[in-house]
Order: sequence, then structure tokens, then C-alpha cells
Amino acid sequence: MKKIYHLKSCSTCIRIIKSLELPSDFIFQDIKSEPITAEQLEELHELSGSYEALFSKRAQRYKALGLKDKNLTEKDFKNYILEHYTFLSRPVVVFNHQIFIGNSAKTVEAAKKAIYEG
Repeated sequence: MKKIYHLKSCSTCIRIIKSLELPSDFIFQDIKSEPITAEQLEELHELSGSYEALFSKRAQRYKALGLKDKNLTEKDFKNYILEHYTFLSRPVVVFNHQIFIGNSAKTVEAAKKAIYEG
């Protein structure tokens, strides 16, 4: 699979997508207009190994709901991601059987390497 889960209105996602210069066969899913499904999240979980890895602790709602003061379980992370798109760390790039989560320079470079070096 070649897919990127992103937020169309996020300037960081836009910048990263431009820098990746993704091939035309990539599927783009704007998670605000097309929310992630439980099945899709399960696929991402299988690749990443945990829901927490997919969860954004930078989301404004994370702080607003006081989640940093709670001891969240994997089930909690899963439910919050399904409840609101802002809880998915973005972008999430899936290339073949590899997953690249978030916007760190290291993650973006690893995605570029995988995509262009096979």
C-alpha cells in the first residue's frame, strides 16, 4: 500500500508532502474530510505496533481534555484517535509494509529513503 494520512489544512503536512515528492500512485486521505476508519486504524496499528505511537500528544485537545494527567491505555489511545482526527499524529506515510509517523526530520528522511531507494 502507498498511502498518506494527512490534514489538508495543516501547513506542516503540506510542507512535508511537497518535500517527499510522492509518486502519483500514492493515495491521499485528508483525515478531516474523510475520517480514519476503525479498520484503517487497525492496519496502522499492525504496522506501528501500538496506538500510542500513532497518537499525537501535541494536539490542543490533548491538553484541553487534561489527558496528559491521565494514565491512558492502548484502548484509550485507539478510541481518542477514532473520536477526533486531531489525535492522529500527522502525517502518517504507509509505503509497502513500512510506516512513518509524524513530522520529525528523521521520520521524513526515513520515508524519503524508503520511497526512493525501495
